Amino acid sequence: MTSLDIRVFTALASRWHCLRISIDAKAKVKVGEFSRGGRSRGLEAKKASDHDMNPQATLIPFGILETESAQFTVVFGTSRETSDFIVDCLQLWWDQRRAAYPHIRKLQIDLDNGPELASNRTQFIKRMVQFADQTGLTIELVYYPPYHSKYNSVERCWGVLEQHWNGAILNSIEKVLSWAGSMTWKGVTPIVRLLDKTYEKGVRLSEKVFRPIDDRLQRSELLPKWSAVILPVAAEAGSSHPRAT
Repeated sequence: MTSLDIRVFTALASRWHCLRISIDAKAKVKVGEFSRGGRSRGLEAKKASDHDMNPQATLIPFGILETESAQFTVVFGTSRETSDFIVDCLQLWWDQRRAAYPHIRKLQIDLDNGPELASNRTQFIKRMVQFADQTGLTIELVYYPPYHSKYNSVERCWGVLEQHWNGAILNSIEKVLSWAGSMTWKGVTPIVRLLDKTYEKGVRLSEKVFRPIDDRLQRSELLPKWSAVILPVAAEAGSSHPRAT
């Protein structure tokens, strides 16, 4: 086997063990008899309120797209978009999907640099380090630069969902879940979950507490804010991997 063959084999093996996903939240969905500005296909126009005041509930949609398989997962939260909510969504997704990926050792996550999942958000990084340790997965965070999050693949799924349910009256949580579950992305029906849990805003770690957690990240020397790798604790203990570049 030549040196070129070895490099090609190594690259293919690395890709085989890596799963790329794209994540992002969508604007809140207010549940009630509200007009969404779309068109219905019934013989008569549906009656709806033109102001979304006093909703029955407000849902936070969070999406996880497996970019190669086109499997889209939507988790609807009933509380707030926080770092803990985001990582709990990832944990729900992985618990359900891990059986489909027994060979995966690494997650490459495409995401924007929003306030709740930025690489300097202490609670988010703490939870992601815990996620890596619990799953045994290497986590690579790949951030889109400012004003470029529209290139994040999951954004296109949100556009399809908005077109799909515009014109519908989303007057119950069950109807929101049903409509989301009836869309398709590249011919694939999404997985839809409800996360009914209360989250507190503003959870932060002190600099002293966060320092050893942040030291677990292998940040890119050129783009430390935009690219970071987290090794699970077992891999980290015996690893001689260079820092991410």
